[in-house]
Amino acid sequence: MLKLQKYRLFFRDSLLVAALFFTTLSYASGTEVYATRILKNEIKTLRVRYAEGNTLERPFLVLPKDGVIDGSEGMNTLDISFDCLSHDTRRYTYTVLHLNHDYRESSLSSFEYLDGFTTQDITEYELSVNTQEAYTHYSFLFPNEDMRLKASGNYVLLIYEDGRSENIVAQVCFQVAEDLVGIETHIRTNTDIETNGRYQQADIDIRTDRLRPNSPDEIILQVQQNGRTDNRVTLNRPTFVENNRLRYINQRALIFEGGNEYRRFDIYSVYFTGTNVDRVIYDEGSYHATLFPDKPNTSGPYIFENDADGQFVVNAERTDYDDTEAEYMRVYWTLPMENPFFDGSIYIGGDLFQNRLDNTNRMLYDADRRCYFFSAQVKQGGYDYQYWFKGKNETKATLLRTEGSYWQTNNLYTISVYYRPIGARYDRLVGLAVYSSSSR
Repeated sequence: MLKLQKYRLFFRDSLLVAALFFTTLSYASGTEVYATRILKNEIKTLRVRYAEGNTLERPFLVLPKDGVIDGSEGMNTLDISFDCLSHDTRRYTYTVLHLNHDYRESSLSSFEYLDGFTTQDITEYELSVNTQEAYTHYSFLFPNEDMRLKASGNYVLLIYEDGRSENIVAQVCFQVAEDLVGIETHIRTNTDIETNGRYQQADIDIRTDRLRPNSPDEIILQVQQNGRTDNRVTLNRPTFVENNRLRYINQRALIFEGGNEYRRFDIYSVYFTGTNVDRVIYDEGSYHATLFPDKPNTSGPYIFENDADGQFVVNAERTDYDDTEAEYMRVYWTLPMENPFFDGSIYIGGDLFQNRLDNTNRMLYDADRRCYFFSAQVKQGGYDYQYWFKGKNETKATLLRTEGSYWQTNNLYTISVYYRPIGARYDRLVGLAVYSSSSR
């Protein structure tokens, strides 16, 4: 069964034109670190789901025994969609690059990981209906009969406009896994630095009896929390090597902040206020939703909330088809603080902003109102979010200074196992497991 579930392991099974096209992409080859991103202001609500199944799963693909993913199975096919804030239809095209474990481009040519065409136009689009903000909804399924995948590993799908490969509007990273190793994961709160405090620690066993690597150095372990990339951990060496088993035990690199449950808001209605919404108004041709002012949670006790680990859903009342009938609202966040942070910035974290740490979701401080504030256009639906602090010289965010961190927090961990024997030209993804810390 290909459906993603918590606390379950997943292992399953013209040439000249193409050459010229990939030559134009060579500027990023092997150097750029890719991540799921929106790169143009007019592009909104980038979603990646299974073509069939639960919309609140973080999808990945599984390489079958015949070695080709062709889009014939809904639970092994991605449904990718986005909106452009215009009724002027645009020509969008996509292509796919194979990446190594570090999300940099691998040395494989497209013919080694793709069957079929190397580019495809996005031909499925619909105009919004009876909305104040005019937009066009684009969607497509991948892989498909025209572009089939035949290698495991990390990938990035690049969406660009007007046939110009340098004019990228969005990019989507995803994974294709094989079923060659077993993964056993234990998330514990008795960590190597404290007991039942602010952190969670992962202990991981990898069973390699079906793979039989020549050396443990051929295995790369990667762990990700709640879809974030800033605190992703990569390990090249286990703690212990046993018979057909690699053990990553008591590794300080695998200590994560427990963090806190995500906050949420619901703007499903333009007539009534949903969860955490103070008021909704219509002004100058558009809707505005002001959220209740939030408070930092650094000193309070842990309170369980049934969140979606940073994800979101699009839905709107009194509509038959959310994709084209949901409104866009200007949403306003406020985080009161007597004084600003001088050693870093606050960002709004979550899938809504692709878990970024840049000006896309960075809050500003208002000295008169003594608060951080931010606003963005958001499609009607329900959204998870958090306030993240990132120091000036740091590369990853912390919740210790904004949300607090608790060992009880439910987090979703993705464990990826890559294999690269001597002489190989790319990192195979030979096992993938998704584990909820609440199942410990």
